Amino acid sequence: MELIYTLDILGTFAFAISGALVASDKNFDLFGVLIIAFVTAVGGGMLRDVLINAHPINWIGDLNYVWTILAAVITTILFKSKILPLSKTLFLSDTIGLGVFTLLGLQKGLAYNLHPIIALIMGMISAVFGGVLRDILTNKVPLIFEKEIYASACLVGGVFYLSLDYFEVNQNVSFVFAATIIFTIRLVAVKFHLQLPKIKDDLFTKK
Repeated sequence: MELIYTLDILGTFAFAISGALVASDKNFDLFGVLIIAFVTAVGGGMLRDVLINAHPINWIGDLNYVWTILAAVITTILFKSKILPLSKTLFLSDTIGLGVFTLLGLQKGLAYNLHPIIALIMGMISAVFGGVLRDILTNKVPLIFEKEIYASACLVGGVFYLSLDYFEVNQNVSFVFAATIIFTIRLVAVKFHLQLPKIKDDLFTKK
Protein backbone atom coordinates (compact mmCIF):
# COMPACT_ATOMS: atom_id res chain seq x y z
CA MET A 1 0.00 0.00 0.00
CA GLU A 2 2.98 2.33 0.51
CA LEU A 3 3.74 2.18 -3.22
CA ILE A 4 0.09 2.83 -4.11
CA TYR A 5 -0.02 5.82 -1.75
CA THR A 6 3.18 7.18 -3.28
CA LEU A 7 1.70 6.84 -6.77
CA ASP A 8 -1.47 8.56 -5.52
CA ILE A 9 0.56 11.54 -4.30
CA LEU A 10 2.55 11.58 -7.55
CA GLY A 11 -0.68 11.60 -9.56
CA THR A 12 -2.08 14.39 -7.37
CA PHE A 13 1.07 16.44 -7.98
CA ALA A 14 0.89 15.90 -11.75
CA PHE A 15 -2.83 16.71 -11.90
CA ALA A 16 -2.31 19.86 -9.84
CA ILE A 17 0.49 21.04 -12.13
CA SER A 18 -1.69 20.44 -15.20
CA GLY A 19 -4.44 22.53 -13.62
CA ALA A 20 -2.02 25.28 -12.62
CA LEU A 21 -0.59 25.42 -16.15
CA VAL A 22 -4.04 25.73 -17.72
CA ALA A 23 -5.03 28.49 -15.27
CA SER A 24 -1.74 30.28 -15.86
CA ASP A 25 -2.25 30.18 -19.63
CA LYS A 26 -5.68 31.74 -19.06
CA ASN A 27 -3.98 34.58 -17.11
CA PHE A 28 -5.74 33.72 -13.86
CA ASP A 29 -4.40 35.40 -10.73
CA LEU A 30 -2.63 33.46 -7.98
CA PHE A 31 -5.87 32.55 -6.21
CA GLY A 32 -7.41 31.39 -9.48
CA VAL A 33 -4.38 29.22 -10.25
CA LEU A 34 -4.57 27.67 -6.80
CA ILE A 35 -8.30 26.92 -7.11
CA ILE A 36 -7.95 25.33 -10.57
CA ALA A 37 -4.98 23.24 -9.42
CA PHE A 38 -6.94 22.12 -6.36
CA VAL A 39 -10.06 21.21 -8.33
CA THR A 40 -8.04 19.32 -10.94
CA ALA A 41 -6.14 17.30 -8.34
CA VAL A 42 -8.89 16.33 -5.90
CA GLY A 43 -12.17 17.34 -7.55
CA GLY A 44 -12.91 13.84 -8.85
CA GLY A 45 -12.29 12.17 -5.51
CA MET A 46 -14.28 14.85 -3.71
CA LEU A 47 -17.27 14.39 -6.03
CA ARG A 48 -17.05 10.62 -5.54
CA ASP A 49 -17.05 10.97 -1.75
CA VAL A 50 -20.03 13.33 -1.84
CA LEU A 51 -21.98 10.91 -4.04
CA ILE A 52 -21.35 7.91 -1.80
CA ASN A 53 -21.58 9.95 1.42
CA ALA A 54 -18.03 9.08 2.49
CA HIS A 55 -16.58 11.07 5.39
CA PRO A 56 -14.14 12.62 5.81
CA ILE A 57 -13.87 13.68 2.15
CA ASN A 58 -10.58 12.52 0.64
CA TRP A 59 -8.35 15.59 1.08
CA ILE A 60 -9.95 16.63 4.39
CA GLY A 61 -8.86 13.36 5.96
CA ASP A 62 -5.25 13.64 4.74
CA LEU A 63 -3.52 17.04 4.61
CA ASN A 64 -0.69 15.57 2.53
CA TYR A 65 -2.94 16.18 -0.49
CA VAL A 66 -3.19 19.88 0.38
CA TRP A 67 0.58 20.21 0.82
CA THR A 68 1.13 18.36 -2.45
CA ILE A 69 -1.16 20.75 -4.33
CA LEU A 70 0.51 23.79 -2.77
CA ALA A 71 3.91 22.40 -3.73
CA ALA A 72 2.68 21.83 -7.28
CA VAL A 73 1.40 25.42 -7.59
CA ILE A 74 4.64 26.87 -6.19
CA THR A 75 6.65 24.66 -8.53
CA THR A 76 4.57 25.79 -11.50
CA ILE A 77 4.95 29.48 -10.62
CA LEU A 78 8.70 29.28 -10.06
CA PHE A 79 9.63 26.89 -12.86
CA LYS A 80 6.91 27.21 -15.50
CA SER A 81 9.39 27.76 -18.33
CA LYS A 82 11.28 24.62 -17.31
CA ILE A 83 8.17 22.52 -16.72
CA LEU A 84 6.69 23.03 -20.19
CA PRO A 85 9.51 21.08 -21.96
CA LEU A 86 8.80 18.21 -19.55
CA SER A 87 5.35 17.61 -21.04
CA LYS A 88 6.15 13.96 -21.76
CA THR A 89 7.22 13.38 -18.17
CA LEU A 90 4.10 15.11 -16.87
CA PHE A 91 1.97 13.07 -19.26
CA LEU A 92 3.43 9.86 -17.84
CA SER A 93 2.79 11.03 -14.27
CA ASP A 94 -0.72 12.12 -15.22
CA THR A 95 -1.39 8.73 -16.81
CA ILE A 96 -0.10 6.91 -13.74
CA GLY A 97 -2.40 9.08 -11.65
CA LEU A 98 -5.30 8.22 -13.95
CA GLY A 99 -4.85 4.51 -13.27
CA VAL A 100 -4.28 4.90 -9.55
CA PHE A 101 -7.23 7.26 -9.03
CA THR A 102 -9.53 4.94 -10.98
CA LEU A 103 -8.70 1.93 -8.87
CA LEU A 104 -8.65 3.75 -5.54
CA GLY A 105 -12.11 5.11 -6.34
CA LEU A 106 -13.27 1.65 -7.38
CA GLN A 107 -11.92 0.09 -4.20
CA LYS A 108 -13.62 2.75 -2.09
CA GLY A 109 -16.91 2.09 -3.83
CA LEU A 110 -16.60 -1.61 -3.12
CA ALA A 111 -15.68 -0.87 0.50
CA TYR A 112 -18.98 1.03 0.79
CA ASN A 113 -20.80 -2.06 -0.50
CA LEU A 114 -21.82 -0.48 -3.79
CA HIS A 115 -22.74 -2.69 -6.73
CA PRO A 116 -19.58 -3.38 -8.77
CA ILE A 117 -20.95 -1.43 -11.74
CA ILE A 118 -21.61 1.62 -9.56
CA ALA A 119 -18.19 1.21 -7.92
CA LEU A 120 -16.67 1.15 -11.41
CA ILE A 121 -18.41 4.42 -12.25
CA MET A 122 -17.14 5.91 -8.99
CA GLY A 123 -13.63 4.91 -10.01
CA MET A 124 -14.00 6.67 -13.34
CA ILE A 125 -15.41 9.77 -11.64
CA SER A 126 -12.43 9.81 -9.28
CA ALA A 127 -10.00 9.76 -12.18
CA VAL A 128 -11.52 12.08 -14.77
CA PHE A 129 -13.90 14.54 -13.18
CA GLY A 130 -11.17 16.72 -11.73
CA GLY A 131 -10.15 17.39 -15.32
CA VAL A 132 -13.79 17.92 -16.34
CA LEU A 133 -14.24 20.55 -13.61
CA ARG A 134 -10.94 22.20 -14.61
CA ASP A 135 -12.01 22.46 -18.23
CA ILE A 136 -15.47 23.77 -17.40
CA LEU A 137 -14.05 26.44 -15.08
CA THR A 138 -11.51 27.51 -17.73
CA ASN A 139 -14.11 27.52 -20.54
CA LYS A 140 -12.80 24.50 -22.45
CA VAL A 141 -14.52 21.43 -23.85
CA PRO A 142 -13.69 18.64 -21.36
CA LEU A 143 -11.13 16.17 -22.67
CA ILE A 144 -13.39 13.15 -22.11
CA PHE A 145 -15.95 14.62 -24.52
CA GLU A 146 -13.43 14.93 -27.31
CA LYS A 147 -11.66 12.37 -29.44
CA GLU A 148 -9.04 11.04 -27.02
CA ILE A 149 -9.40 7.67 -25.31
CA TYR A 150 -9.43 8.70 -21.66
CA ALA A 151 -12.41 7.68 -19.55
CA SER A 152 -12.83 4.46 -21.55
CA ALA A 153 -9.32 3.39 -20.51
CA CYS A 154 -10.41 3.77 -16.89
CA LEU A 155 -13.46 1.60 -17.48
CA VAL A 156 -11.46 -1.18 -19.18
CA GLY A 157 -8.91 -1.24 -16.37
CA GLY A 158 -11.67 -1.19 -13.78
CA VAL A 159 -13.47 -4.14 -15.38
CA PHE A 160 -10.18 -6.05 -15.39
CA TYR A 161 -9.73 -5.32 -11.67
CA LEU A 162 -13.27 -6.48 -10.89
CA SER A 163 -12.66 -9.69 -12.86
CA LEU A 164 -9.54 -10.47 -10.85
CA ASP A 165 -11.34 -9.56 -7.63
CA TYR A 166 -14.13 -12.00 -8.54
CA PHE A 167 -11.55 -14.80 -8.74
CA GLU A 168 -10.10 -13.64 -5.39
CA VAL A 169 -6.71 -12.64 -6.77
CA ASN A 170 -4.56 -10.72 -4.28
CA GLN A 171 -5.71 -7.07 -4.20
CA ASN A 172 -2.22 -5.61 -4.63
CA VAL A 173 -1.57 -7.84 -7.64
CA SER A 174 -4.94 -6.95 -9.13
CA PHE A 175 -4.25 -3.25 -8.54
CA VAL A 176 -0.88 -3.32 -10.30
CA PHE A 177 -2.16 -5.30 -13.29
CA ALA A 178 -5.29 -3.14 -13.73
CA ALA A 179 -3.33 0.11 -13.37
CA THR A 180 -0.86 -1.16 -15.96
CA ILE A 181 -3.71 -1.82 -18.37
CA ILE A 182 -5.06 1.72 -17.95
CA PHE A 183 -1.58 3.16 -18.35
CA THR A 184 -0.90 1.07 -21.48
CA ILE A 185 -4.23 1.85 -23.17
CA ARG A 186 -3.78 5.57 -22.59
CA LEU A 187 -0.17 5.49 -23.77
CA VAL A 188 -0.91 3.51 -26.93
CA ALA A 189 -3.97 5.62 -27.74
CA VAL A 190 -1.99 8.86 -27.60
CA LYS A 191 1.03 7.48 -29.42
CA PHE A 192 -0.99 6.07 -32.33
CA HIS A 193 -3.78 8.70 -32.26
CA LEU A 194 -6.46 6.13 -31.52
CA GLN A 195 -9.94 7.42 -30.78
CA LEU A 196 -13.51 6.32 -30.29
CA PRO A 197 -15.86 6.73 -33.27
CA LYS A 198 -17.91 9.89 -33.50
CA ILE A 199 -21.60 10.05 -34.35
CA LYS A 200 -21.74 12.45 -37.28
CA ASP A 201 -25.04 11.59 -38.96
CA ASP A 202 -28.39 10.20 -37.93
CA LEU A 203 -28.24 6.51 -38.79
CA PHE A 204 -31.94 6.55 -39.62
CA THR A 205 -31.79 9.52 -41.97
CA LYS A 206 -32.08 8.58 -45.61
CA LYS A 207 -29.60 10.19 -47.96
